[in-house]
Amino acid sequence: MRLLVTGGAGFIGSHFVRQLLAGAYPDVPADEVIVLDSLTYAGNRANLAPVDGDPRLRFVHGDIRDAGLLARELPGVDAIVHFAAESHVDRSIAGASVFTETNVQGTQTLLQCAVDAGVGRVVHVSTDEVYGSIDSGSWTESSPLEPNSPYAASKAGSDLVARAYHRTYGLDVRITRCCNNYGPYQHPEKLIPLFVTNLLDGGTLPLYGDGANVREWVHTDDHCRGIALVLAGGRAGEIYHIGGGLELTNRELTGILLDSLGADWSSVRKVADRKGHDLRYSLDGGKIERELGYRPQVAFADGLARTVRWYRENRDWWEPLKTPAAELPAATAGVPA
Repeated sequence: MRLLVTGGAGFIGSHFVRQLLAGAYPDVPADEVIVLDSLTYAGNRANLAPVDGDPRLRFVHGDIRDAGLLARELPGVDAIVHFAAESHVDRSIAGASVFTETNVQGTQTLLQCAVDAGVGRVVHVSTDEVYGSIDSGSWTESSPLEPNSPYAASKAGSDLVARAYHRTYGLDVRITRCCNNYGPYQHPEKLIPLFVTNLLDGGTLPLYGDGANVREWVHTDDHCRGIALVLAGGRAGEIYHIGGGLELTNRELTGILLDSLGADWSSVRKVADRKGHDLRYSLDGGKIERELGYRPQVAFADGLARTVRWYRENRDWWEPLKTPAAELPAATAGVPA
């Protein structure tokens, strides 16, 4: 299979590529993997260093909005896994235009070029944030879209574009929506790596409001395995939730991180809450379990311990990224790219 992975130098995309080339997904044969990434602040060639020597891997520096580039690269591609997106809620509040341009227009350009090139299959990677906020229970794949931030609205828009390309042109598009991810190689603007690296530097933790906002967490191992299952066995035009099964308030998570790094609550400083801050996210993962056998396998305690250890041991990776990230408050956004 010849695969194009957009955003494949980002956090989740690079994890998928590394695992794919390591043979972690036997139902997804990787004869050639083309990584297309524009290398914005969240994309990093160093994320692909462990597989840089693999002859099956080819890196293309480019933008999903570049139809000419896509027209050259897509002929002969069997499937696309579309991770590329602007993904930080606070950045979207500060400047929404690039989110619409990349996430909506970029996705439309990619899908149109996929139709023109005869690509057989596309997995469009999305987020639980498209649903807004839920007080109790969990969202199913048929829950209404009620996005509350420019980022979430742009992802909801891209989901609807993907649906339209399936319905109108018959393109085999499968949409995945996941909860908050964590793991190695995550940019230090996101909540867990921001807090971990701040503590490693002896800094403080900026906690939004009272920390009562609830998020569901999934390790990138599980998320990417779920994507591979959808790529191999999902149904065209369908939506699949990929969750982790664990919900924590941001305050609970902060306490766990403090304990993990031997710090106490004197390291925490409260900051003004985010505009339109969603209170709670929760995904019903029954569909992907019934149809494809997916269940999260990484226990949070183990996954978090491995993540903290990785940041301890890879200061040379995150330290150059740290200064611009530290300018933002704690990120409780859903899907990083």
